[in-house]
Amino acid sequence: MFQIIFNDLSAAEMANLPKLLQLEILGEFRVLPDDLGNLDPKRFGKVTREGHTLYRYRAGDYRIYFEPHEQGLLIRRVLSKNTIRDFLFRTSLPMAEDDQLAGNHAFWELIDQADKKA
Repeated sequence: MFQIIFNDLSAAEMANLPKLLQLEILGEFRVLPDDLGNLDPKRFGKVTREGHTLYRYRAGDYRIYFEPHEQGLLIRRVLSKNTIRDFLFRTSLPMAEDDQLAGNHAFWELIDQADKKA
């Protein structure tokens, strides 16, 4: 039986959203493990590090990070796009590591984007 499995963190992130938004996000998330080899790059991303592959799905203003699981798909994170938390997750930088952030060019680009919109 195919299942969409949420880890504790992704379940908590979804629980913090309004119920209607949860339904919208999950309603847009239409993917099966067999589809992972032929994904639409407009909606999906693929992040690989040290042989581990995570997929990203765009659902409105949210990003669903997931991976194949023996029973279906495991949802690892559900993050609002263009947030520091989303950036940190995508770059695998822990929140407390300010020195790593300071040396990361992409982080400063993300910060500067706020100035360009003002």
